[in-house]
Amino acid sequence: MSTFNILKREDVSANNQAIFDNLNKALGFVPNLYATYANSDTALENYLTFANAKTSLSAKEKEVVNLAVSQVNDCIYCLSAHTAIGKMNGFTDAQILELRAGFSTVNEKFDALAKLAKNITENRGKTDQDVLENYFNAGYTKGNLIDTISLVGDKTISNYIHSTTQVPVDFPVAPPLELETI
Repeated sequence: MSTFNILKREDVSANNQAIFDNLNKALGFVPNLYATYANSDTALENYLTFANAKTSLSAKEKEVVNLAVSQVNDCIYCLSAHTAIGKMNGFTDAQILELRAGFSTVNEKFDALAKLAKNITENRGKTDQDVLENYFNAGYTKGNLIDTISLVGDKTISNYIHSTTQVPVDFPVAPPLELETI
């Protein structure tokens, strides 16, 4: 198997060097997954443009989707990163575990959104109609649906990049999801 080393600033194109500089200013470091995107001269910029584009979803709603999708795709890197980001957005540890499992007991809209994101990911876009109706009944619109599907695609790309490259996780590692069985 090919090994993916973590690229440093001097290893990447001039365009990616500028992005690394901006990431260092904004975050204090360049996340390993972003450095992996920089193996391409264009992918990191394209990804960040897409990930930071306008959306009808709030920051918290984006984390609901990111957590549910990353759990289905079993991406420990993205689960770890979005657990940290979810906490920064006000979710508790227990709420994060629920969202990863594809539901919420504390917020009807987050519950519908998590169920939809999980369902879309598990079924590769062949969404169950009951899940979709529940999403609309929770107050989401067709525009929100398109933004949600776009975010599922965005997160799936990162999940697949990490699953293929296995670069080290540079966030506190998310705990395993242990669902109660009855």
